[in-house]
Amino acid sequence: MALVSVAHLLQEADREGYAIGAFNTNNMEIVQAIVEAAEAEQAPVILQASQGAISYAGLDYITGLVSIAASRATVPIALHLDHGTSFAQVVQCIRSGFSSVMYDGSKLPLEENIAMTLKVLEIARPVGVSVEAELGKIGGTEDDITVDEHEALFTDPEEAKYFVKQTGVDSLAVAIGTAHGQYKGEPRLDLPRLEKIRALTGVPIVLHGSSGVPDETIKEAIRLGVRKVNIDTNIRETFVGAMRREIENNPQEIDPRKILGPARKAIVEIIREKIRLFSLKHRT
Repeated sequence: MALVSVAHLLQEADREGYAIGAFNTNNMEIVQAIVEAAEAEQAPVILQASQGAISYAGLDYITGLVSIAASRATVPIALHLDHGTSFAQVVQCIRSGFSSVMYDGSKLPLEENIAMTLKVLEIARPVGVSVEAELGKIGGTEDDITVDEHEALFTDPEEAKYFVKQTGVDSLAVAIGTAHGQYKGEPRLDLPRLEKIRALTGVPIVLHGSSGVPDETIKEAIRLGVRKVNIDTNIRETFVGAMRREIENNPQEIDPRKILGPARKAIVEIIREKIRLFSLKHRT
């Protein structure tokens, strides 16, 4: 089937009280694994590409790989730009065929973030592309975007209400204690803040930096209004770990398929686990 917008998926998730898994991809094997896992679970899925992934694989390759996978899939699939920080990049992704984009203006002053988000919405809405925005700063590193821990600012609920009222954005990424990359300790999410943001805005909330967050905390965040959960680091850790084991066990192997194949298989399982964690049929 054709690529679908993230807004369409989140509207259904919001009605039923579950979340959609959004998994970052960098190459063919990861694309194949995400779609295989979604098919196995018969669940919709979001494949997303960061600036680093686009720089590495090429915009046309990312779009082509995901579009081919979606055309052969029986479940809804969306292609989303993760952390787009320039208007030009958003335009390029929309022209390339992305069905959803994130404009990350979280480092900008509030009014400037609103103005740029409105500019993105102006070009995205007419062509059916959904838009995610961010308010507050999520700590850690996402490719070339780094937010130091002391700079990480939680999202202000009243600002979130104002931001959503001014923009009408489809979904909002918030800073409530998660971080990109590997955690140094167990993350502590400000769930009361999340509950207030959701109550004041009414929009689907996006949780970035979700790899490493305890399952019970994820479940509670979904109960409180998170409808899109981003996973990247868990995939990288599992993929590279499986590759290392293959190389260590077979140091003379020169066929990349025999190294990448087991890595692809390994991440299918972790993605399936995440989909089950986020999905309605496994809610408790």
